[in-house]
Amino acid sequence: MNRSIPRRTFVQTVLGAAVAAGSGVAALLAGRYGLVPPDHGGVLGIGHTLTFGAQRLLLRKQPLAREFDRAQISTNFPALNTTLPEDPDYQRDMKQGFRDWRLIVDGLVARPVELSLADIRGFPSRTQITQHVCEYGWSAIAEWTGVPLSLVLNAAGVQPQARYVFFNCVDGWWDSLDMADAWHPQTLLAYSMNGQDLPVAHGAPVRLRVERQLGYKHLKYITAITVTDTAREWGKGQGSEGAEHGYSWYAGI
Repeated sequence: MNRSIPRRTFVQTVLGAAVAAGSGVAALLAGRYGLVPPDHGGVLGIGHTLTFGAQRLLLRKQPLAREFDRAQISTNFPALNTTLPEDPDYQRDMKQGFRDWRLIVDGLVARPVELSLADIRGFPSRTQITQHVCEYGWSAIAEWTGVPLSLVLNAAGVQPQARYVFFNCVDGWWDSLDMADAWHPQTLLAYSMNGQDLPVAHGAPVRLRVERQLGYKHLKYITAITVTDTAREWGKGQGSEGAEHGYSWYAGI
């Protein structure tokens, strides 16, 4: 649920939050307006807060990321980091065509659910051709088909106090989005790439597509989604494993 904030109030709050980053004042501002990222503390906190606040100001009307024509799809789309999880349960599910794989949706929801791949494919789908921008400096265009994350969250019944959506992956990686990105129409749980089942190297059976952020936010091998009102209970409280390794929690582009 989004609350409308007057533009002047928004700007003043963002700037004030940036100055206060790393202190208790920043946490209070985050609680009131949701304009401070979970990784607002420390030496880099001011930069993280200004980046997040500026992006939220510029994108407050939830514009779409650019979409491309099929003729522009890249012939080479690198697969980095984990390309074949070693987890034995995953290996078994993969050999069985992910027949027994389940996605857990829990936390601040009225109806916690476990969804099979067939269940996810049963939701209304969206197909989009978008550019993946990697933090390592390369980019590639691909077609993705999946269910908008918002439809899955609505089916589970997200509670009003929700602030973040956390994702756990079979390779041990985890991350989160705030509700603005979770509700965005281009944020997908994708199960198809370029018209084919999602390849294992690219995160089968389901990966996250969050088209307005850098590549490390597009998690692969998702196994669980948890809706919460705080990031403090996850890891070191910075909102993502990436933030604990020196990346920004918010990777907007």
